[in-house]
Amino acid sequence: MIELLATSTTARTAFLIGAFAVIALVSFVLINLTSRQRAERKSYSRFIANDAIETSQAGSLRSRDNESAWARMATRIEQAGLNLGDSKDERLTQNLKAAGFTSPSAPRVFTLTRLVLVFLLPVLYLTIALTRAEPPGFMAMYVIGSLLGLLGLFLPNIIVRAKADRRTQDIVNGFPDCLDLMLVCIEAGLGIEAAMDRVGKEMIRVHPLVSELLSAAVLRLRAGATRQEAFRALADSTGVDEINSFATLLIQSDKLGTSLGSTLRVYAGEMREKRRMRAEEKAYRLPVLISIPLVVFMLPVMIGVLMLPASIRVVREVAPMLTGGG
Repeated sequence: MIELLATSTTARTAFLIGAFAVIALVSFVLINLTSRQRAERKSYSRFIANDAIETSQAGSLRSRDNESAWARMATRIEQAGLNLGDSKDERLTQNLKAAGFTSPSAPRVFTLTRLVLVFLLPVLYLTIALTRAEPPGFMAMYVIGSLLGLLGLFLPNIIVRAKADRRTQDIVNGFPDCLDLMLVCIEAGLGIEAAMDRVGKEMIRVHPLVSELLSAAVLRLRAGATRQEAFRALADSTGVDEINSFATLLIQSDKLGTSLGSTLRVYAGEMREKRRMRAEEKAYRLPVLISIPLVVFMLPVMIGVLMLPASIRVVREVAPMLTGGG
């Protein structure tokens, strides 16, 4: 066996793939067992609260129709006995909600995607490498395959974080405009629910993310949720500090009975001031950012232009004198 591995490249590659698959499978089984025990402990404490919600979701025809292929695949895998739950499920759910993935099956699909990429990327690389006329060495394939496996493990996290940051930035930039329009609606005599509904319809093209959040809050209010529940759900679905402060402001104003118009006017002024400060901060950073390409690209050219006449004179006059030709 050892002689065969030492002489045959195909045997070494097959042994490498088999060893990698066995180690990955054993590691995943061990991690799955521990995560399943933790998930069972958590499920007992949340079973009563979530039982009604899960039953309604399971019986909803619309949720079945809108369920993606990845979600159905994750459900079948879990029914086969493989737990796709994460040990930090609550934190993962919050990150996915911040990125815009609000489906209940999003954490399971995320875990399934990571699992598929861990195996898919190394297999694709080995397939491409072995089809070449001169395949790379054993150690090179092992190192690159391991790095691709790690990339498949962390790449979904990077994508979700980037999407969450971009979505947060869009919400922060668009929320002051929506808040000003909401203030105009409230001062015109509309209630908070009607104002949010109106702003959500008007801003659907300019700021679609904020419009979606306000429309979802209006639907919760019309479905029978209290204002505190609807506003708290609005804050939890984004994870943005400005939206959290806005929801807290509305809840306190509703409890204390204060004027909502004056409260929103003060908060709208603070939001505009924060946006102006962010714009000034970016403007102050601009000279520093511009100096980097100036130094890297323009400074060598300027030095070359200044040194070129002196270099020509040295070549024409000083070099012949040094060689004795002058």
